[in-house]
Amino acid sequence: MKISYKEFELELKHPFSISKFTRTSTPLMLLKINYEGVMGYGEASMVPYMGESYETAIHFLKQVDLSAFKHPFDFKEVITYLDSIAPGQPAIKAAIDIALNDIRGKILNKPCYEIYGANPAQMPVTSYTVGIDTPEVIREKLKDASAFKVIKVKLGRDNDQEIIETIRSMTQVPLYVDANQGWKDRIKAIDLIYWLHNQGVVLIEQPMDKNDPAGNAWLTERSPIPLLADEAVQRLNDIDNLKGVYHGINVKLMKSCGMYEGHQMILKARSFGMKVLIGCMSETSCATLAAAALAPLCNWADLDGPWLTKNNPFTDPPFENGKYILKDLPGLGLEGVTSDLFP
Repeated sequence: MKISYKEFELELKHPFSISKFTRTSTPLMLLKINYEGVMGYGEASMVPYMGESYETAIHFLKQVDLSAFKHPFDFKEVITYLDSIAPGQPAIKAAIDIALNDIRGKILNKPCYEIYGANPAQMPVTSYTVGIDTPEVIREKLKDASAFKVIKVKLGRDNDQEIIETIRSMTQVPLYVDANQGWKDRIKAIDLIYWLHNQGVVLIEQPMDKNDPAGNAWLTERSPIPLLADEAVQRLNDIDNLKGVYHGINVKLMKSCGMYEGHQMILKARSFGMKVLIGCMSETSCATLAAAALAPLCNWADLDGPWLTKNNPFTDPPFENGKYILKDLPGLGLEGVTSDLFP
């Protein structure tokens, strides 16, 4: 198997702010694997707080030898091998996993969603994310969200209520909230949660510090809204410590090292009676289609990456009535791949 890759800077339509930082672009590594003439495509979205970069990704890829793996791929064996090369670095591992899943689907002539047992008819709506900003900029961002049935709102600074009130002045669609560990005082947080409940908020991600399980569990016990682990859950084994601390988890392929372990996380969370949101980082159609293949197995979806960017190099995913439309195409169903993207 031959791996080709290309550095790609994904430019955002608007500066993206959460409780702890702001960015205007995201470094990606676009990946192609050639397996006996079958091409599979993957992507690593290396958001800064995860600690990956072009340098770390290239160093990792130069150590990878996939020649021992033959179809039908044993994805558990593959991820064990990738973890043996270096700890961490889930995004570049996800790129490899996604590309191999794309190849598997093309060899079997089946869509990835069919292989994972996902029913397109059960696709949840996906949300459009609005970062922390001034009321004027938030109103401008909302104009880009007209095709979406849910808005996801980043909170966690000192203007949370102002942001929600600004959004409510323009739309009454349901809201998801992501505090990104921004709330420090559990009493103030539970008061805000009840206020958000009255504002039509459906779920809240990572309300308090991921290293404060007692504080998050205290909120979970009292919250009228499902509270989900985000930063507190990265890989499959993390879920063991989250039961009772949160109502559910946020699965992202860039954290879970790709589709195989992401699927395992969904199944494990469900076995614990927990709900699941499948989300994304700043991503192109490639990685978001991989996540969309698993989305019908989840309660909620937040897969808006292609619509938050200015230079998605692929065709935007099919989208209708606020939902991804999963085509009957083998593998990921990625369209718009051009020869200039890969060496």
